Amino acid sequence: MDVRRLELLLALSRQASMHAVSETHGVTTSTVSQQIAVLAKEVGTPLLEPDGRRVRLTPAGRRLAGHAVHILVAHEAARADLDPSAKPTGTVRVAAFHTAIRETLLPVVHQLAAEHPAVRLEIQEQEPPEALAMLDRDQVDLAVSYDYNLAPASHDPALSLTPLWQGSWSLAVPSRSRRTTGMPAAVLGAFADSDWIVNSRHVADEQVVRTLAALAGVEPHITQRADSLPLVQEMILAGLGVALLPSNHPKTAGISLRRLRDPEPRIRAHALTRRGRSAWPPLRLLLTLLAG
Repeated sequence: MDVRRLELLLALSRQASMHAVSETHGVTTSTVSQQIAVLAKEVGTPLLEPDGRRVRLTPAGRRLAGHAVHILVAHEAARADLDPSAKPTGTVRVAAFHTAIRETLLPVVHQLAAEHPAVRLEIQEQEPPEALAMLDRDQVDLAVSYDYNLAPASHDPALSLTPLWQGSWSLAVPSRSRRTTGMPAAVLGAFADSDWIVNSRHVADEQVVRTLAALAGVEPHITQRADSLPLVQEMILAGLGVALLPSNHPKTAGISLRRLRDPEPRIRAHALTRRGRSAWPPLRLLLTLLAG
């Protein structure tokens, strides 16, 4: 059914006069009559019947006019939703890792509530492999992922990437350990006999550990795997190994960070969307706020 014809039918149900409808919509009376006749053919049933010298809607015509109210509202909502110049409104689905949710997304949630209440976020905590898989299946609109300068990730050319932030990582060890800083050979060499804790679902940090260990001339003994940074710290305190942690992450008492330089491992967070989707106003707004 043509939306324009539904508009004319709805107007006729309200104004009860083709002449009034023609004046309101800036068309001739014959055009109104012809368009409603075509609409009747589209739905397969008469929509008008004689009423003296005038016409009126048949019972089917009145029912269709009732449906037209909801159809036209939905049509207008869809058009506004897809209009790149429209005011941002709607729900954006996001998958992101824990740190990005806490440090990047939650501040934006508060900003949206204050400045753009018509835009909502639905957030799922996912490590990058799961977040990117959800983006590929169109289960989310945006995925926040990360890689490292020492383990750069390759991304699907069908995705658009927006850089968000970077941060240095250091070697986390029990505070009672001997103090060492500087090049990986010096720092990691001091912990050559230690077990290592790496992520369980995302292998990027393991690649960084192996790269640094190779520079230090040692073979890392990876025995533990965990994704939660607080849990990793508890495992370090329990004597289960050492690990890489963000240099600016709040540390648990009893844990110290040994700075690594030349090279310094750095994490790089970025937002990914399906190419061509970022013109959608609420998604474009979210990307702007995240990158700001």
